[in-house]
Amino acid sequence: MKQLNYIKLEFPARSVNEGFARAAAAAFAAQMDPTMEELGDIRTAVSEAVTNAIVHAYPDAVGQVQMRMRILAGDVLEIMVRDKGRGIPDVKQAMEPMYSTGGEERSGMGFTIMGSFMDGLHVRSAVDRGTTVTMRKRIRTKEPA
Repeated sequence: MKQLNYIKLEFPARSVNEGFARAAAAAFAAQMDPTMEELGDIRTAVSEAVTNAIVHAYPDAVGQVQMRMRILAGDVLEIMVRDKGRGIPDVKQAMEPMYSTGGEERSGMGFTIMGSFMDGLHVRSAVDRGTTVTMRKRIRTKEPA
């Protein structure tokens, strides 16, 4: 798919930066004229992806989170969240609802939530090398008034 516009961000894996990432994603997506519901979906999915990177990738340190967003032909928004943390040993298991490595306070629903709010979700991970979450959402074209 042809790339029409993009941004790249990098920030420390600190919980205070989750809100920034969510706001940045919504601001970038705004140029596509999404509905409020679509913006909410984007914010929620980004929040889950970034929180996963902060909580699970770097449990004992503050690493880096990279976020890349692209607008692709066909009104598709692509969001990639990448860390270089501890990685996921079994991605298929990690994507099962209620599975978590984050202790009892975590719901284990992060990937399920991302998948339900986006049109596409792909997770690639390698132990001790990090995880890349790529999400896509088609922004519905508005009917002329």
